[in-house]
Amino acid sequence: MPNKKNFSDLKSAVSEKAAADAVAADVAATTAAPGERKPALDAKGRAYGTGRRKDAVARVWVSRGAGKIVVNDRDVVQYFARGTQRLVINQPFELSSRVGQFDVKCIVSGGGLSGQAGAVRHGISRALVNFEPGLHTVLKKAGMLTRDSRIVERKKYGRHKARKGTQWVKR
Repeated sequence: MPNKKNFSDLKSAVSEKAAADAVAADVAATTAAPGERKPALDAKGRAYGTGRRKDAVARVWVSRGAGKIVVNDRDVVQYFARGTQRLVINQPFELSSRVGQFDVKCIVSGGGLSGQAGAVRHGISRALVNFEPGLHTVLKKAGMLTRDSRIVERKKYGRHKARKGTQWVKR
């Protein structure tokens, strides 16, 4: 009979260990590892990202959807008429294999259209990382998370433009 007692003790110990492992797994799922980021979503389930390029600033919200992009309350095809500008905007989705999975709403101000397209791309990339932190390495490697710091050089006094000097004529 001592064997049956040992077996029942072993059985209860195994079930207690399984329960403890299940609790530990739940705790691990709710708390991220020290180096792992959690998705940053608002109450509506959207992720936010700010993008900048030249003088343009874009405030971008990304949410699950059918791939509709709205810029300043207008469709992306209507706002960015050039195909190259739309290609620039869609680069983060193509790199992360998420084409047609997210709806984008953004507000852009400042700069010209090419600067605004670059700002929207930067904002979409940052918002995607906030939505899915696992995309950080892919987008970072492609340079989508880095702000393009090139800006127009200021005009200096005594010059026609930033560097163009006055023309000298001998006769």
